[in-house]
Amino acid sequence: MTDVTLPSLGESVTEGIITKWFKKVGDHVARDEPLFEVSTDKVDSEMPSPASGELVEIIAGEGDTVATGSRVAVIDESVAPGAQSRSVGETVAYTPSPSAPSSRVADVPSANGVVVSPVVRRILADAGVESSTLRGTGAGGAITRRDAERAVAQGPSEALVVPLSHGRRRMGHHMSVSSQGTPHGFVAIEVDGTIFGDLEAIGRVTRDGVTISDEMVVSLAAVRALGEFEFLNATFLGEELVIHRTVNLGFVRAVADDGMLVPVVHAAAGLTLRALARRVSELDDRLASRQLTADDLMGGTFTVIGAPSAHALWTEPIIIQPEVAILSMGAVRLAPVVRTSKGDSTLEVGRRMVLGLAFDHRVCEPVGAASYLERVAELLAGMDLESER
Repeated sequence: MTDVTLPSLGESVTEGIITKWFKKVGDHVARDEPLFEVSTDKVDSEMPSPASGELVEIIAGEGDTVATGSRVAVIDESVAPGAQSRSVGETVAYTPSPSAPSSRVADVPSANGVVVSPVVRRILADAGVESSTLRGTGAGGAITRRDAERAVAQGPSEALVVPLSHGRRRMGHHMSVSSQGTPHGFVAIEVDGTIFGDLEAIGRVTRDGVTISDEMVVSLAAVRALGEFEFLNATFLGEELVIHRTVNLGFVRAVADDGMLVPVVHAAAGLTLRALARRVSELDDRLASRQLTADDLMGGTFTVIGAPSAHALWTEPIIIQPEVAILSMGAVRLAPVVRTSKGDSTLEVGRRMVLGLAFDHRVCEPVGAASYLERVAELLAGMDLESER
């Protein structure tokens, strides 16, 4: 027998919530096959099976909070695929053979516990109607075929109650704590975006074959500007401010239907645009494949949030504690620009972007925040893209 335990999930992570089992008792599982999903304050991760065999016991169920190192299941390695384990007093479920199938397809419960037959489920699914929005007229509240057909004709008549995912609850808690405990300030300036047109002209792909986004260009300038505004590259430790010499740059990333995560590029100062783009691309790939580790999400000292859409002018973000500032980007847009030369003014089409900084009033004020943003703009205007890419 092999005990399945909750492994260490990174520095300072001592427990996790079992959110999903991919196998049930009696199933065969292969070594390194995803066995269960665990959620922590930092990341949701799929845990691989430590052994091959039959899952004979689940100790921690879905929704249970367990400490790292605790037993969560037991695997019997002596059982080969297709075989069944036998132990004293064990009851083995009977499975009908293919030659003697049941003549009736069983009804199954919907998400709210109401019985829904396969044919009713198919009618509702084809029309995009959630069974949980209906009130069945059949025995015990079952949804009949007539109920389903009426709902398809009329549409749902009741509000749909959707429970928040663990990720969204976690994100909401963190943002609430930050907004209530940090004296937020916000400054935004419009900057010249000529460099983004230059990037389009020379090509967005680095020598390493990685695509360069507008976010990467701004992030590089933001990191370099922090060398002159060290008080923004800081975190609070209780009532003490810790100013960091190393820039660990976080990037806000949306997670489909589950809030957001902030992967961190550690030791970002000194990187070229090419190196920064490669590091961020690697993190994004791991995020997409759900292979981020807790360490990938820890240790941030400053954060950047890109434009949420091609039409967003700016974003006023919430600082991610214990950090003291977060830089936001608006989308690059074409805009009328007044150019003045030798006393004459002309109107032409130019590129513009709004940069914003949410800052902690305990360490900064609007003048300092604006000065930092103006320095970022200067570094953007002077960046040598050919050598950086």
